[in-house]
Amino acid sequence: MADMMRAVEITEPGGPDVLQVTERPIPQPEQGQVVIKVAWAGVNRPDALQRAGAYAPPPTASDLPGLEASGEVVSVGAGVTDVAVGDLVCALLPGGGYAEYVATPAAHCLPVPKGLGLKEAACLPETFFTVWSNVFMRGGLKAGERILIHGGSSGIGTTAIQLANAFGARVFVTAGNDEKCDACVKLGAERAINYRNEDFVEVMKAEGGADLILDMVGGDYIARNLNALDMEGRLVQIAFLQGAKAEINFAQLMMRRLTMTGSTLRPQSDLAKARIATELREAVWPLLEAGRVAPVMDSEFEFENASAAHAYLEASGHIGKLVLKVGG
Repeated sequence: MADMMRAVEITEPGGPDVLQVTERPIPQPEQGQVVIKVAWAGVNRPDALQRAGAYAPPPTASDLPGLEASGEVVSVGAGVTDVAVGDLVCALLPGGGYAEYVATPAAHCLPVPKGLGLKEAACLPETFFTVWSNVFMRGGLKAGERILIHGGSSGIGTTAIQLANAFGARVFVTAGNDEKCDACVKLGAERAINYRNEDFVEVMKAEGGADLILDMVGGDYIARNLNALDMEGRLVQIAFLQGAKAEINFAQLMMRRLTMTGSTLRPQSDLAKARIATELREAVWPLLEAGRVAPVMDSEFEFENASAAHAYLEASGHIGKLVLKVGG
């Protein structure tokens, strides 16, 4: 294996044009890690936030963007027993996915599901880890409950719709146009709310209120989300596209016994992420292999066109996932 690899780096905080192809040393696996020869890398909102200077990587992570990838394991570190050289995997990454090779903990790797290719598999880790940990582990969604998913046509949204539906919940979503709403219904949403001409609070109140809301919008949605919850409802916050500050009346949390919680995935410990991976392998991978759940693909971009992928992502016209073709 050569010593150097191609990578896409963030030359300075800024717009998509600050992403440039460069050369970096190929990473070596540390204790408990593997090195993957990357075939495809997922493109996600946190990548764009990092590029803009708004989401710094953890101190021990690569400064290269990219939180998920698929490919072939080419080397393993000491103590690795469950993953071997030659295995085809998809993996949650601490960073560094926009490169020909990347190192990540072996416990964060999952096998490519039967019936899916490496391109599809690259779309799984970031969204499935996020949705499973927040909707099911943190939010405690149960069969028969009503869940409202904001941003239903996003990578997170399309994943959350399918998983919530597969586990027997009643699924409601918001999206920004009729095409996106139609796509959400086809994926299993009972009702898609076009937020440009409908009030999701009124729609959910008419249904009895949401038991669980998954929100990535923030801003004025925070107070509105609380109004849309049923008694003892739960709000799970995973991002703040419209801002992290809001004025709310906390009395209703007490009177209606509401729960507000949330998380970010990247800063969590390796052990916490390994636990999520274990649950995904047991509960979700069989659904993927049975074809009951599948990643929704929007577009693929050549490795050299990462800036175009970011521009497309931030225009918010996509339905589902974007990927970079790294090794093919």
